[in-house]
Amino acid sequence: MARRKKLLREKKYDVVHACEESVFFARSLARRANAQLVYDMDSSMADQMMEKWGWLKLFRFLLEGFEKGAMRSADLVLPVCQSLADKIEKFAPGKRYVLLHDMAMEFPAIPADTENLRASLGISGPMALYIGNLEHYQGIDLLLEGLAAAASPELTLVVVGGKEGDVAKYQARVKELGLVGRAHLLGPRSLNRLSYYLEQADMLISPRLRGVNTPMKIYSYLLAGRAIIATRIESHTQVLDDSFARLVEPTPAAMGHVLKELAADAALRSQLGEKAKEIARIRHSRTAYRAALLGAYDHLARVTHA
Repeated sequence: MARRKKLLREKKYDVVHACEESVFFARSLARRANAQLVYDMDSSMADQMMEKWGWLKLFRFLLEGFEKGAMRSADLVLPVCQSLADKIEKFAPGKRYVLLHDMAMEFPAIPADTENLRASLGISGPMALYIGNLEHYQGIDLLLEGLAAAASPELTLVVVGGKEGDVAKYQARVKELGLVGRAHLLGPRSLNRLSYYLEQADMLISPRLRGVNTPMKIYSYLLAGRAIIATRIESHTQVLDDSFARLVEPTPAAMGHVLKELAADAALRSQLGEKAKEIARIRHSRTAYRAALLGAYDHLARVTHA
């Protein structure tokens, strides 16, 4: 608080750029500084809270009211996906916004001692990879049941991430489904090794069951240039489409069918991976992000000085 007051005394600000929940205290800061307020909206905080704690749906009106107030008080909103843009149009009709797609994370240098999954796990055929937590909504049950349905003994699934208890739970599920030796749960790994794991895979999977916000890993998947399999839900379809990814209904049969198809077709995997990487370059690169952000600020400057 003292730091904020000092900055306001010493400098003049044209814009206060608030990310996510910081918008709630940034509103008063922008008013005191007589500055424009930009709301960088990476997610719907109301939706995320209700998805995590279902009982909060009882207070939907209140939670969405806070979010609505933040949108309406901003001079410009920067949603990262179309579903958030739709929410702005619903809650704050006429509000100026610019769709600012998330940027694919540029991978750091790969540590020399990063494990070679194929060598350590004895994988000789195609490899499918999932990276992320193992919460139920992520669809790990769907993925394992899909692998069982695929009946492709040459295909190996590797799962990176998850808490110790969740890993143990799904290791038991692997045994139940008769997938020992074909599905490996490795637990968490360091983020700075992510790119090497992605590059080792032939297919990258996001079997998420529900949600609106696009998982950040999707942008890393695109940048990796590997064939992507994802469930046909809004979290995925606002970034992915059938021209460069395999979108499936969230059923074991549908997941198994696509896993089997791609495991048997190296040319198709390569084609999808190349298209995915091109989409990452066009829509989600640092260059594309910078152009969209500067364009939004250019508009704000023109409005301010009009």
